[in-house]
Amino acid sequence: MNSYFRKISVVMVMFCLALLPLTGCLNKSSAPTPEQVGLPPVSGFAEDLNDIELPVEMEWERDSSMTIKTESFNGGIWHYAGRVEALSLKDYIISAMHNNKWKLVGESTSRDILLAFVKPNKTCMMVITDGKFEKTKLTLYVTIDRTAAAGLNPFGEAVAE
Repeated sequence: MNSYFRKISVVMVMFCLALLPLTGCLNKSSAPTPEQVGLPPVSGFAEDLNDIELPVEMEWERDSSMTIKTESFNGGIWHYAGRVEALSLKDYIISAMHNNKWKLVGESTSRDILLAFVKPNKTCMMVITDGKFEKTKLTLYVTIDRTAAAGLNPFGEAVAE
C-alpha cells in the first residue's frame, strides 16, 4: 500500500512539474518548495540538498530520515534504498560528488562502504550497505554550518581571519 501512495505522489509531482512552464508570470518566491509540500525529491538529488546527486534507482525512505534546521546549522540523516550494486553505487557517488565540488577525505570498506566528503562549510558521510538479495541501502549523514558560510561564528559574530 505504501508503494501505491509513493507512485501516486510521484505522478502528482510530475504533473505539477509539467505545469511549471505555464506559471512563468507568477511570483516564484510564493511557490512552495518540495520541502514545504512534503514530497520526496523527483530529481536525482538528495532531499533538501542540491549538491548531492544520487542515481534515480535510489528511493528516499522518508519514514526513517530526519533533518534539523536552526539559524546556524542544518543537517540530517537521509536513508535511501534501491536495486543497485554497492560497488557501482560507490563509483557513481564518488564521481557525482567530485562533479559537485565535494572533496573525498576518507574511505573505509568492510562489510559496509563508508565515504567521507567535505566542502568549506559542509560535511557528508555516506554508508553503503550491500543488500545481497534485497535492496542496497544508502545512509547520508550531512552537516551544513550556516555560520561558517557567512563568515560568522555560531553566535552570529564576525570571524576575524
